[in-house]
Amino acid sequence: VQLVESGGGLVQPGGSLRLSCQTSGLSFVNYAFKWHRQAPGQARDLVALISSRGGTRDYADSVKGRFTISRDDAKETVYLQMNNLNPEATSVYSCSSGVRFTSWGQGTQVPVSS
Repeated sequence: VQLVESGGGLVQPGGSLRLSCQTSGLSFVNYAFKWHRQAPGQARDLVALISSRGGTRDYADSVKGRFTISRDDAKETVYLQMNNLNPEATSVYSCSSGVRFTSWGQGTQVPVSS
């Protein structure tokens, strides 16, 4: 199983980014996915979750109304659309899935700074 995140990069406050989590070796349609983030010197936090068929989505309170998680089963890819980013969103963002969410990507960095 391999998960590969992409789409990170420097963004100004108020800006937007769309992160992608491309998978291989996983029966994609059967699994839920999570996006996490870890800010420098802090613990990793759960940002968003999407169920195996996309019917359920859940978000951390800090990102509700600004972040959207989605999935494209044909492309075996999960996305995280992030709008109105603030400097506190600066983190390494990573996705997880699989049995008990034990499969992880390497993460993608998102610095938010002017």
